[in-house]
Amino acid sequence: MLSKKKLGKKAVSIAVFATAGALSLAACGTQEAAPRQESASVEQAATELSFLSGTAKANNAQPKTGDWATGSDGTPNSAEQSVARKWVQLKAAKAGNLDPVVVNGADLTLYRFDKDTAKPSKSTCNGDCAKTWPPVLVTPGSKVFLAGIRKSAVGTVKRDDGTLQLTVGGWPAYRFAKDTKPGDTLGQGVGGTWFGLAPNGQKAQNGQPEESTSPQKPASSAILFDGKNFSDDEPSQGLAGKGCQNVARQDVTSSVSASGSLKLWSEKDCKGKSLVIDGDVKDLAKLGFDNTVSSLFFG
Repeated sequence: MLSKKKLGKKAVSIAVFATAGALSLAACGTQEAAPRQESASVEQAATELSFLSGTAKANNAQPKTGDWATGSDGTPNSAEQSVARKWVQLKAAKAGNLDPVVVNGADLTLYRFDKDTAKPSKSTCNGDCAKTWPPVLVTPGSKVFLAGIRKSAVGTVKRDDGTLQLTVGGWPAYRFAKDTKPGDTLGQGVGGTWFGLAPNGQKAQNGQPEESTSPQKPASSAILFDGKNFSDDEPSQGLAGKGCQNVARQDVTSSVSASGSLKLWSEKDCKGKSLVIDGDVKDLAKLGFDNTVSSLFFG
């Protein structure tokens, strides 16, 4: 038989073992919170988009994808969403009487809805509404091509169905299903609540959106378009780097898409006449610098 002293030691050992086991089980229980942390990181990754200056065409986007994707009826309304969400283009352009207004890669007008909110961003067009007014959707890793739109103006909002919708100036962006060709603005003023989306998120009414006064940071890259309004119908060329950069094809630029401020020069090696621009310029002729650019200076 065991003495009382030995029995006491054994009891203590059992108690220690039981306590260690309980702590081990408790530790295992705390690991169940990990999936929630992973879920949070997935939501964070959903906002990670790839922003590129210039149009989809200038960036050699893959045909029949993104805004160029169409479905069985020949329209983007029936396009396969996994293909359509590969990339989106936001471009400042003229459509109907709206100038400027944001259009996508297929040059279809984008709209905003008065029943939504911008601060905070909230989309209220769901169900049948979203069939008539398809939201501009993206997924993690989607490319967003910007021409005439400031990157700082672009964001995303999580919709009720869990998808991500692009916003401009905080306002969720939509197409109108009845717009079928470039220049259509059939959605303008519908119900007194739908309006063309201006490059700063304001309403594009009568071609006079409220101007943004946000200062621009120095640009590190730019796309130079031979045509005005960032036209894809004519050639374009890109430049990036620091300091003075000479243009490959001189004296042909009519519009510039830039991520911030930079200086244009009329001669190589940043000499001659100069012009400081603050972001995108859709028509250099209005600034007296059309077909004049020979070099750029990135500050």
